[in-house]
Amino acid sequence: MNADAVPLLEARGMTMRFGGVTAVNNVDFVLGEVELRCLIGPNGAGKSTFFKMLTGQLTPTAGTVRFRGEDITGAYPHQVARRGVGIKTQVPNVFDGLTVRENVFVAAARLHQARTARRIADETIEHVGLTRIAGRMVGQLAHGQRQWVEIAAVLAQEPDLLLLDEPAAGMNKEEVARTSELIREINKTKALIVVEHDMQFIRMIAKTVTVFNQGSILIEDDVHTVLSNQSVRDVYLGRQAA
Repeated sequence: MNADAVPLLEARGMTMRFGGVTAVNNVDFVLGEVELRCLIGPNGAGKSTFFKMLTGQLTPTAGTVRFRGEDITGAYPHQVARRGVGIKTQVPNVFDGLTVRENVFVAAARLHQARTARRIADETIEHVGLTRIAGRMVGQLAHGQRQWVEIAAVLAQEPDLLLLDEPAAGMNKEEVARTSELIREINKTKALIVVEHDMQFIRMIAKTVTVFNQGSILIEDDVHTVLSNQSVRDVYLGRQAA
């Protein structure tokens, strides 16, 4: 990122305390336009809490979050979304009683009139590769397909930044491979932050990786440097990195 450019997302001094427990401690995080960043770390490292502070699900005890220079610290999730941040949670947040097309249309219609929303929905469904199942009820779909429907719904709101919480969780090998291709395609025009546990998936998509440990950032570097770092292996990867 150009040193003079305003970051897409900038978090400074982010801290979250729950009573006497500090879950996130004075974290700085900067993301550029159309950048892909993966957040990893062991359970309890603070990455999920940090994610929730970025998305407005939690208000930080201290620190600030700026999106394109605008302070969004403590904003509600829907306010964060309106500024151009799309959020996909770990558990698919979709309407089981609606078709794939209807789910994506509903998402697009939050920001656009019906005619435009239908066009965006159709384009997004094709882009994500869901045309063949567009008329099926989401409640009848396999887990991986439901995850893709939610990604499509997020994309239909035309965000500049997507925050994805464990998008490959519970997927089989073929679904993981397809999801990695989809994320790489999305990253051609949009920035993403991906919280993930699956190291094979991280290898497929990551460029820069931020490793959380005990509420702080242990290391932040390119994926190959991070995955070969002995400290990272010690605290998180273990035999998976061998």
